[in-house]
Amino acid sequence: MIRSLSLQNDKKIVLLVIDGLGGVPDPDSGRTELETAEKPNLDSLARKSVCGFSIPVLPGITPGSAPGHLSLFGYDPLSYVIGRGILEAVGIDMDVRQGDVAARGNFCTVNPGGLITDRRAGRIESQQAADLCKALDGQIIDGIEFIVRPVREHRFVVLMRSNETLSDEVKDTDPQQVGVAPLAAFVTSLRAERTARAVNQFITSATKILAGQKAANMILLRGFSSMPNIPTMQSIYQLQPASVASYPMYRGLARLVGMDVLSTGLTLADEIKTLEEAFASHDFFFLHVKGADSAGEDGDFQRKVRVIEEVDRYLPRILALKPDVLVIAGDHSTPAMLKGHSWHPVPLLLHAEYCRPDNTLSFSEASCLAGGLGTIPATSIMPLAMANAEKLGKYGA
Repeated sequence: MIRSLSLQNDKKIVLLVIDGLGGVPDPDSGRTELETAEKPNLDSLARKSVCGFSIPVLPGITPGSAPGHLSLFGYDPLSYVIGRGILEAVGIDMDVRQGDVAARGNFCTVNPGGLITDRRAGRIESQQAADLCKALDGQIIDGIEFIVRPVREHRFVVLMRSNETLSDEVKDTDPQQVGVAPLAAFVTSLRAERTARAVNQFITSATKILAGQKAANMILLRGFSSMPNIPTMQSIYQLQPASVASYPMYRGLARLVGMDVLSTGLTLADEIKTLEEAFASHDFFFLHVKGADSAGEDGDFQRKVRVIEEVDRYLPRILALKPDVLVIAGDHSTPAMLKGHSWHPVPLLLHAEYCRPDNTLSFSEASCLAGGLGTIPATSIMPLAMANAEKLGKYGA
């Protein structure tokens, strides 16, 4: 239906995604990270906007980053499943071919008993991780080539390539908790037996290669995936979309849904400058802020607060561009109290000329509870943004 109703005009939409935005109250203060942050610009904007909450997948379901972002772009995350591995590979511009299988990797540390002590190896320096990737790269196991490339800090990509059929139906080896041993790569389909067997041999080899390394002595793999078949945002919305994201996975996701992936630096200041420079050339911008999610996963409440405050300081520069629609959202909640993604609905703000401002007094979980948007599926955000930009025609006679 959206495809049939979409219209082209010169109005511009900015979707600002603060990754991991939502939180839960700190037991000492009774306030979330968003409620704790000093954010006069966000609060002022909320009073002129309509607010509420979004649910990325379904009530009670904790989403990963890929389904969380797909929902924000208007794609049903239950219909379009994109694995983390392929996102990372595309995001760092690897030569991914049909039939390849990619996995996202973490360098980690294990104790002498083989139990995980740090899933991220203390977020080791990117150059150190790159050196470790070189040591693992280029192995050929049962006719499968293992191509290993660094992403950033402790993260890397393993791309598997073979002249014979590979399957991505392999379970993660990352248990996503400490104090337990890494998992074996089990299959979810008999078609994946060869792939899983080679993965386990690769992990055994990696364990020997990394033995004695103080910073990282083991690897964890997850998100085994192949190239998906997904319609582009241009074909659905008739938009000229662009992404401003420094983090590879989100650049990969943006590329897969047809966005122009703009070159930008690593900081929010870099991203804002890129947005300003490209603002005339596109009519939809996905602007991604990663720091809040990383801080939440590390359990660092105050660092997440500081990331939100940094976004607030740069908000006037976004507003100075006069986007016709500005949406501020998150792909999921990452409460520092839980040190990970959670199922909690995510605060949402929509600002536009025709948005019917509600009685929201600040941009926070407590205020958004009374917001005019209520609690909506995240897949409804793009139709609302399009409608407020007058980019959707009337349905029916």
